[in-house]
Amino acid sequence: MATITKRIDSNGKPYYTAQIRLLKAKETATFKRITDAKKWVQDTESAIREGRYFKTAEAKKHTVSELITRYCSEYLPNNKKRTYSLKEQKERASRLGWWSGKIGHLVLADVTPMVITEQVEAMTQGAATVDKYIKNLSHAFSIAVSQWGWVTDNPIKKVGGVSLPDGRIRFLDDEERQRLLITCNESPNPLLYPCVVLALSTGMRQAELMELKWSDVNLKDGYLILYKTKNGDTRRVPLSGLALSILQEHAKIRRIDTPLLFPSTRYPQQPIDLRKAFANALKAAEITNFKWHDLRHSTASYLAMNGATMPEIAEILGHKTMQMVARYSHLSDGHVSNVVASMNAKIFGGV
Repeated sequence: MATITKRIDSNGKPYYTAQIRLLKAKETATFKRITDAKKWVQDTESAIREGRYFKTAEAKKHTVSELITRYCSEYLPNNKKRTYSLKEQKERASRLGWWSGKIGHLVLADVTPMVITEQVEAMTQGAATVDKYIKNLSHAFSIAVSQWGWVTDNPIKKVGGVSLPDGRIRFLDDEERQRLLITCNESPNPLLYPCVVLALSTGMRQAELMELKWSDVNLKDGYLILYKTKNGDTRRVPLSGLALSILQEHAKIRRIDTPLLFPSTRYPQQPIDLRKAFANALKAAEITNFKWHDLRHSTASYLAMNGATMPEIAEILGHKTMQMVARYSHLSDGHVSNVVASMNAKIFGGV
């Protein structure tokens, strides 16, 4: 809830005090113009809802490394409610040290659910291990909220946990894919279907997809350019078939108040939040144990099963190393067998 109150200063000039009470955040700011006050309210409420808002002073003063150092040196050994063994302290410190190496340089204000998700997607450990890494970082942030006042919200809580068994790759089989596309197409959210089709046809990460701008897309030649990729490289992504035709139709009704392909309805400068719509579509399609990132796994799996080589899959998905795509190698066994059989037939004939 937000209120804007007009006041008069000692010189007889008006000013406006904007106050927001939303979720657990309570913020106040003063402006000379009511238009600035309204914009601040809109931007701040949007940031709070999307997990991007923290108290500016403290959240911009402290980094993730500082948070982790204080948590490991002060909280773990001195917690009165629960005693952590030396072994457990060492294990937690090791996991948090990994986070410090990845995002330790970031100030707390820059840590969003998307930042955490991108790091989780790149992890190669088993799901149970990854879950521990997420929970340990989340607890450190919770302490920063409740005891230190460094942040007002924990962005890690908005990141889905890891629920897949170790070593398992979850991808849609043919029937599941058809059911999901049907329920997405029937969704009240008109952006869900094109986003899911684009994700399946290109293997783009969710963050890459949501941050797409019309200036990144070349519909005439059928490709788009990703500038903000996880590994920092620019990547060209080919468009064809249904994905291309959907974007061509989508371009006819594009919004002129935002550069984004898939903007939020209420806040067009922010990407659309499809979490609820996607969850409802999965439920309607009777698909369980499946998350948005599994669309990317599905793309890689389809490529492998249709004869793409591991280097080709790595290039399409934007992986720098073969380690990330090795998990799909068993899906191409049939193709490899056919290649070997063809080679033998050629060099040995009918022998």
